[in-house]
Amino acid sequence: MHDTNLNERQKQILSLLKQKGKASRQYLANQSLSKDGVSRVTIIRDLNYLIDCNLVVAEGKGKSTVYRLAEANQSLTYVDLSKYFETETESRQINREYNKNIYPQLKNLLSKTDIELWEKSKRVFKEAKEKLDPSIYKRELERFVIELSWKSSQIEGNTYSLIETETLIKQNIKARGHSEDEAVMILNHKKAFEVILEKKDSFKKLELSDVVQLHQVLTKGLVTSGIRSQKVKISGTQYEPLSSKHELEEELRKLVNHVNDSKYPPEKALITATLLAYIQPFADGNKRTSRMLSNAILIAFDYFPLSYRNIDVNEYRSSMIVFYETGNMYNLKRLFMKQLQFAIENYFK
Repeated sequence: MHDTNLNERQKQILSLLKQKGKASRQYLANQSLSKDGVSRVTIIRDLNYLIDCNLVVAEGKGKSTVYRLAEANQSLTYVDLSKYFETETESRQINREYNKNIYPQLKNLLSKTDIELWEKSKRVFKEAKEKLDPSIYKRELERFVIELSWKSSQIEGNTYSLIETETLIKQNIKARGHSEDEAVMILNHKKAFEVILEKKDSFKKLELSDVVQLHQVLTKGLVTSGIRSQKVKISGTQYEPLSSKHELEEELRKLVNHVNDSKYPPEKALITATLLAYIQPFADGNKRTSRMLSNAILIAFDYFPLSYRNIDVNEYRSSMIVFYETGNMYNLKRLFMKQLQFAIENYFK
């Protein structure tokens, strides 16, 4: 299970455990009762749900039972997005500079339950390719590309609708009332996915050139390609990425090496989807490149790619900002796993 629908009490329990470290049922019940007026039985039910979601661990038995957050990795501890952003941008206590020592915490990011779901996706994807009629498989792949191109572009501010995107990709008919750049962005996603399929095996072991070339395909006709040499600002945060071209290339190489050294492909993909956007090596198109490169890794190892079809754009952006400012990946990982569940349920049936 994954925490896609936590109620306010459950969020409060996680916040209390984050503050206290370990706590008894009675303590958590008293704290919650004082604010929400709910019963001890309800708190126990909430705790059991959080345990099922792999968010909380129980230690001991009976009245001596205490609870703690399940994640020992500090980069995966619970962060309540709504509470985090109650503090204005200028007032938040954050890491303003890029953290060059972030890689040691980017290990063992996926739980046993997460890995089981990824392995299920691999089996489902394999069975679909083997059992589906080739024409149906091709049509499903086209549907996936359309929805990925639409949503990934929407995250970047593109205003094409899903229907307009389908018409553009299938018939090359541009929608009225939209800029040429919006059509180019969507078609570039389609082309990038074609490159990913054509060069599938090359993404099993990344090279710096793979990252740069995929970015070039995604941003062709929109921005200057190549690693930037000027400073960039990110809306909604005081975090400032590196500005030196030499340092950016050095950090990009470190990312490539870390991804290659990581053993489990979905973890490689999660790290790529997060860190490439954090480094911001290009003048523009960093997040879309991170999403597509992450998918390239998944496809290379025969896992389900992610379309981001039902992701909440503001939640995604907010989760990314939390990572920029704190190094906390909890919400990004949660969205990553939620998109995997969506992919299993909706594609290649």
